[in-house]
Amino acid sequence: MKLITAIIQPDRLDHVREALIQADITRITVCRVAGHGRQEDIEYYRGLKIAPSLLPKVRLDIAVNDQFVNITIDTIINAARHESGEIGDGKIFITPMEECIRIRTNERGGTAI
Repeated sequence: MKLITAIIQPDRLDHVREALIQADITRITVCRVAGHGRQEDIEYYRGLKIAPSLLPKVRLDIAVNDQFVNITIDTIINAARHESGEIGDGKIFITPMEECIRIRTNERGGTAI
């Protein structure tokens, strides 16, 4: 089992969500977040460099069984990337998931996903 975390542009959320549904991946968690990556928006105020502002992003958390990892990653990349690929299109993080427990039934492991 893996936990796939994707940080994407807010305007790409609907594209990604629809693509995931088409790939039969329907269980996702979505959060509005703010962050800063490589975007070149260094600002100056009265001649002093100030910290870059945080930009709105969307975070997707998707728990998947091992056989769905590559499908999920490819789907997110294809749906989240702007046509020409731009700085700020996002990042995907994959972490091992030790356990998953469905609270309602106490199911554990891959069947709980």
